[in-house]
Amino acid sequence: MTTEALTSTEYIRHHLQNLTCGLHEGQFHCAHNVEEAKAMGFWALNIDTLGVSLVLGLVFLFFFSRVAKSAAQGVPSGAQNFVEWVIEFVDNSVRGSFSGRNALVAPLALTIFIWIFLMNLMDLIPVDYIPFVAEHMGIGHFKVVPSTDPNATIGMALGVFFLVIFYSIKMKGLGGFIGELTLQPFGKFGLPFNLFLEVVNLIAKPVSLSLRLFGNMYAGEMIFILIALLPFYVQWTLSLPWAIFHILIVTLQAFIFMTLTIVYLDMAHQEHH
Repeated sequence: MTTEALTSTEYIRHHLQNLTCGLHEGQFHCAHNVEEAKAMGFWALNIDTLGVSLVLGLVFLFFFSRVAKSAAQGVPSGAQNFVEWVIEFVDNSVRGSFSGRNALVAPLALTIFIWIFLMNLMDLIPVDYIPFVAEHMGIGHFKVVPSTDPNATIGMALGVFFLVIFYSIKMKGLGGFIGELTLQPFGKFGLPFNLFLEVVNLIAKPVSLSLRLFGNMYAGEMIFILIALLPFYVQWTLSLPWAIFHILIVTLQAFIFMTLTIVYLDMAHQEHH
């Protein structure tokens, strides 16, 4: 897209709108604006978020499985060194934050870290490249960063939340889980207050996970869009330093999501927290 064809407000709105498709007025089609997307209701699908996140997930699985199958005991290749370093990094994080025994936690932490990192990394692609290609393919909107879509971040956070509930009940029993919600921290005489505090604390976990990731990545994308509105000779002066700094944010947000997931699952395995 070119800034000459759109006003600044239209340009920003265009880049912030997902490729949303769903039923509208009895027909399935893709929305041309935010109002149409809202009118589609709950079952509207952000095709770009689903497509990009799925492709990145498959890239992650293909790369790691291929390296694992070709791993050598002699001098390792660069790819093998990288994969082993990432696995060791995640394993050390799990050992440092998870005190229980669960074979699911380390693979889950690795998947979360790499998948979110790859989704965040898409923010370093210049903001006009993908929309330009999509436009010439007849696609009006296309957001290439899944983690700037709250539907994606909330979906991942809910997945973690359900695991926390599942393991809380599995490890403590249904009675123990209900007792934890109703009897702490003030005992049976403070039951209503206990329940209120514990439910708020429980709900805050997926909310904080999702909104922290979404907010940081959305803000980073917005800055890139604003830089793209400036004259071309200013864009490179500002975009390159911001892109270099943004690499830290991209990595840090993936690490925070992974670490909090490990901590929440550790709390679910403990008798008291």
